[in-house]
Amino acid sequence: MAKLYLVPTPIGNLEDITLRAIKILKEVDLILAEDTRTSGKLLKHFEITTHMHSHHMHNEHKTVNNIVQRLKNGESIALISDAGTPAISDPGFLLTRACIENGIEIECLPGATAFVPALVNSGLPNDKFVFEGFLPVKKGRQTRLTFLAEETRTIIFYESPHKLLKTLTHFGEYFGENRLVSVSRELTKLYEETIRGTISEVINHFTNKPPKGEFVIVVSGKK
Repeated sequence: MAKLYLVPTPIGNLEDITLRAIKILKEVDLILAEDTRTSGKLLKHFEITTHMHSHHMHNEHKTVNNIVQRLKNGESIALISDAGTPAISDPGFLLTRACIENGIEIECLPGATAFVPALVNSGLPNDKFVFEGFLPVKKGRQTRLTFLAEETRTIIFYESPHKLLKTLTHFGEYFGENRLVSVSRELTKLYEETIRGTISEVINHFTNKPPKGEFVIVVSGKK
């Protein structure tokens, strides 16, 4: 039966893939991958020979209609991103919405995503939280930070290493340097690390130890 499968892939440690994910990726007619070179290494490791097509943020608007047609014709297709769960700060939303509009069945598998372990091990309240993903680089950044300064729930961000200190500095300016923060990097990988403290303390840490890897920032809400 034609179906779109949204399949999470490991964010670092390959052992975090599920048996069900491997089974689905072997059985579908096609795998849509954000970067076929990156995903090719994963598929090779698990001896998955299913054909791949590229599906990323730069071409997803152009490829959605073709993918929907293939699904209507009876193919089963899996969507994966380079790491983690599709559509979480990665392509996936447009295709999912198009499938819903066309009455195509969708199945999302549970699995790896970076912000959940970062939130849970932060030590900050996690009964209520807001996931912001990546902040706007320029336009809208100030407006967003001004709005979030009043947020009482725990806030989660993604950030790259070369922008980490700039973003933390902005947090200090808008949220206050004494706001608590937890910064996790390289989750599930060999050099996984979490730094906790006030914003000023964490800025000091990464000023003395240049940031490397991919980061999840968890900020306490306003009290």
